[in-house]
Amino acid sequence: MEVVIQWVTQIILFIVIATIIDLLIPAEAMKRYVKLAVGLILLLILLKPIFHIFNTDIEKSIETSINQLEQENNLNETMENQIEFQKKEIQGTQHAYILEQMTVQLEDLAEEPLKEEYQAEITTMDYVFNDPEDISFERLAEVIVYINEAQNGEGAVSTVEDVTVDPQQNEGESEKDIIGIEMLLKDVWELTDKKVSINWEGGTS
Repeated sequence: MEVVIQWVTQIILFIVIATIIDLLIPAEAMKRYVKLAVGLILLLILLKPIFHIFNTDIEKSIETSINQLEQENNLNETMENQIEFQKKEIQGTQHAYILEQMTVQLEDLAEEPLKEEYQAEITTMDYVFNDPEDISFERLAEVIVYINEAQNGEGAVSTVEDVTVDPQQNEGESEKDIIGIEMLLKDVWELTDKKVSINWEGGTS
């Protein structure tokens, strides 16, 4: 408000001074140049608020706009990072649940056949998928099975097998068992197009 009052006051004072100058100049030729100069000065005074706006407010507006853009960009990046983190966290939880359910189902199917034919049980399993981002039975490439001797309340089912007369014969029988278990699991799990790897007491197939 004070700026407007000062501006109007300057206009009034200048008009009064210009009128006095016009009355004091006698020559008509000089009056023409004086009126031209007075008109230009008056025009500059009238445009002073516009100059003031362009000199100050625009700079502030540009600075404010840049700061707002930077804040919006930072906010967008933060939101994108949070969304990506939450997405990965949810995806990881889903993958863990799918693997857990898959393991429970496969162990249930193989439990009885393994105990009956090989006195063995599954301790844990790992999986290899064609696409690590797509955890599903359809994308399953390999099942890595860790097996140990089946245990009951009194200990191992077969303790006599630990005593071996012929190491080579025992090794051959172990290899046969591993191959047999692999074929059994493939048949029970219907994994005709997928690989099954057996790990039993340090042996791998």
